[in-house]
Formats: sequence, C-alpha cells, structure tokens
Amino acid sequence: MSTMIGVLQVSLGVLIVVLVGGGLTYWYVQDITQKKHAILRNYPVIGHLRYFFEQLGEYFRQYFFLGDREEMPFNRATRGWVYRLAKNEGGVIGFGSTYDLHQPGALLFVNAGFPVLEEDQAPTPPLVIGEGYAAKPFVARSLINISGMSYGALSRPAVLALSRGAAEAGCWMDTGEGGLAPAHLEGGADIIMQIGTAKYGVRDAEGHLSDARLRELAAIDAVKAFEIKLSQGAKPGKGGVLPAAKVTPEIAAIRGIPVGVDSISPNRHRDIGNVNELLDMIVRVRTLTGKPVGIKTAIGGRRFLHELCEAILRRGLDTAPDFIAVDGGEGGSGAAPQALADHMALSIDEALPRVVDTLIEFGLRERVRVIAAGKLVTSARAAWALACGADFVNTARGFMFSLGCVQAMRCHQNTCPTGITTHDPKLQRGLVVEEKYLRVAHYARNMNKEIDMIAHACGLRHAREFRREHVRRAQADGRSEAFNMLYPYPEPFDGKAGPF
Repeated sequence: MSTMIGVLQVSLGVLIVVLVGGGLTYWYVQDITQKKHAILRNYPVIGHLRYFFEQLGEYFRQYFFLGDREEMPFNRATRGWVYRLAKNEGGVIGFGSTYDLHQPGALLFVNAGFPVLEEDQAPTPPLVIGEGYAAKPFVARSLINISGMSYGALSRPAVLALSRGAAEAGCWMDTGEGGLAPAHLEGGADIIMQIGTAKYGVRDAEGHLSDARLRELAAIDAVKAFEIKLSQGAKPGKGGVLPAAKVTPEIAAIRGIPVGVDSISPNRHRDIGNVNELLDMIVRVRTLTGKPVGIKTAIGGRRFLHELCEAILRRGLDTAPDFIAVDGGEGGSGAAPQALADHMALSIDEALPRVVDTLIEFGLRERVRVIAAGKLVTSARAAWALACGADFVNTARGFMFSLGCVQAMRCHQNTCPTGITTHDPKLQRGLVVEEKYLRVAHYARNMNKEIDMIAHACGLRHAREFRREHVRRAQADGRSEAFNMLYPYPEPFDGKAGPF
C-alpha cells in the first residue's frame, strides 16, 4: 500500500512538473514570437511581472505608500470621513487634524465669538422649487441630495439601496440620464427625473422627446421635478457612455435601446441649439408635467449664463428654469474621456460663484434655485457651497462611498469589487441592500447635522444663513482671504435697465 502511495506521489509530482514546464515553455514561445509588446519579446515570461505590478500599482500605493491626504481623486482621510458618517460613528477625531491649514485652497470657517446656544438654534428651513410657476411645486427639505447616477452605470442593488436610504433620510434622488427604473420607485424616494441628450426613458420610437411619456412620468407622485441635462462636469461636450457589457435586457428596455450594444448619448440635445430653444423646452416640459423643470450644466465662462438670463428677462420669468444644477469640472463619471475629465470646464470653486453672481446681476436669484455639485462629499465642502450661494448640494461619489465604494476606479469595466457599478451577479452579491440603505440614510442625515454644526459655530441659527464672509480660503502666501473679498457680491439688479 505504501509503495502504491509512493508511486502515486512520484507520478503526481512528475505530472505537475510536466504541466508547469509545458505551460512555461508555451508561454515562453508565445511571448518571444509575438510582436506587440517589446518587453515580453525581450523578457519572455518574466516580463509579465511588469504588467502585473502596473495593474496593481494603484492599489499598493493606496494602502501602503500614500499618506492620508495624498491620494486622488479622494484621499483616505476624506473617504474615512464619509465612511464614519455612513456607519453613524460620528466625525470625532483624536490628537489633532492632519488637514493643512496653510495649503493653498484650504477652507477656514470664521468662528463666532459667541456661538449659537442649543436652545437658540433653529431647524434649517425647506425651500420650495417652482413655486408660482409649476402647478405642483416641490418642497425640498434636505440640504444634501443624491446627484444623477444612471441605472445601468449603477447596479440594481445600488439604486435600490440609494432609493431606500434617500426615503429614510428625506432627501431626493436624481435618476441620471438612464431613465426611471423600478428600483428608483421601489425605495420610495423623491425623484428628480433627468432628461439626457439621448432622451432615455422619455423617448418615442424615433428617439424624440415623447409628450405621452412625459405625462406618464409626471403622473407618478414620487417624480417631483424634471432636469434637462446639458452637460456634466466630468465630460462637458460629450454624451454619456455605457459600455455594451452593462447594457442588459432590463436596462435596454428602460432606455429603449438594443441589448449588448454601447449606449452612447449625443454630445448635446439635437432639438436644443441655443438659449431660446432651451427655454422653449423648459416651458414645454413644465406645461406637460405641471412639475418644476431645471437644467444641469458645467460652466466654462459667463457667456452662456448672460445669454440665458437676457433671454429670460426678454421673454418673461415663466420661461426660466426653476433650478440650475451647477456641476464642477472635477465631477465624476462612470466613464469619461480623460482629456475632458482633466481639462474641460471650471471647477465648482469658480463656477458656483459665477452662476450665483450672474443671477443676482440679472435679478433672477429669487426665481432660480441653485444646486451645486463637484467633489462636495464632506460637510465642510457642502457648507462652503451654501456660503457661496447654493441652495442645495448634490453628491454622487459621496453616496457611492456610503454604499461601500473603495475607489477601485473600475466603474467602466463591469468589475466593481463592491457591487456598486457592475451587473455581475457574483459581485452584486456583496452589496446587501438591507445593510447599505441605512448607511445611505446615515450619511445624508449626518451631513445635514454637521453642516448645521458648522453654521452654529459661525454664530448662525441654521445653515441657510451662511454668507461668503463666513468662510475663508488659504492663499499661496500662507494668508487666508474671505470669500466675499475673493468674490464680492455684485450690485443687485434695480429692475430699470437690464445689464446687457
């Protein structure tokens, strides 16, 4: 018996050697004869280590080499902040902050000599969107809301967890350009329905905007408003991209497109080529639906804003968008050309004050609500946006972190390890909706709570009292300057002569 075991062991060992040797030989011959990769041709077999370490390099840097404040696009300290809020662990730290107060761009809030006592604090009041112009205005209660992320770019469990969490926390959820999915409604959240350049979810058989479909969506009580997407910060001038691997039969049915084919939106609405056509579309959608209608856009300068405001004053306030969602150039996307993501459109730090100031100059600030987005994932950044003039703050990646995103940078590959941006059932299994929706709710609630805490420290009763003088930004010389000096409030429009 022992002899037979010995023979089997030797035979198995020989077989393993033969298989490994044969495999290495085949690998060697394949590498040395191929013509595409010089390293593999010159260093067969061992050259694969270079590609292996290149692929894993970002993860080694993330966990072993980079400091807490060094990683991009979101460093470990920022992600840790979001994770703690989502887990309801609080934002308390020990021994001192690692935030460099002297780094150019650092935000500093102006603390009051006598902060507001707890008994004098007031709840942050809701704001009404579309009041006086939409038949069914939207009462928006949360300062922090979920920015547009399409069903398709996100998995079904992710969308369902976001919807349930948003309903629990009382914030809204933007559908993104991929249309309204059952998972959006299943959670019970307030929904802003986005109309993208391809008209997904609101298109007829020819791909045009469907009046009948708009009326169907407007009849759904959960759909509170519509948003016409002109562009987004990560890729202004480029439509949405959903790789073929993520276009499942369900997603294809929701969008009205073929299964398993790249879903590429036009770079702009074919029926909106100027500000007058944009205002025509706003009026059309609001008339058909009875609900508020706004626009989402990245900002490159003031020209578009001036043309838009001039047209509104010329045509009447009833033609104006009920809100403008301003997306900074640092905004994220599941898939975007790097040339556009890196270099196109203004940062939210510049774009937001320009939008607010232009609305003030034209006397439209009270008519049009302003929503800010662009890496505003922490309460401090959100409070800054409110101080600069935003009414609300949208974040996409903040809520992705609340779902458990680890910044693997695989959103476009259908291989997301946390199940958020993949349609692989094996990977989706890791995202447990019953657990993650609570983290979504915790994050939204705690963000609102911390924003109010900053406001109280500034001597304000609630967050809607923020102004630019309450926040300062560190300059290159080490000194800080108040935002009301960096971006002085313009003279309000007197109503007598337009600033043309």
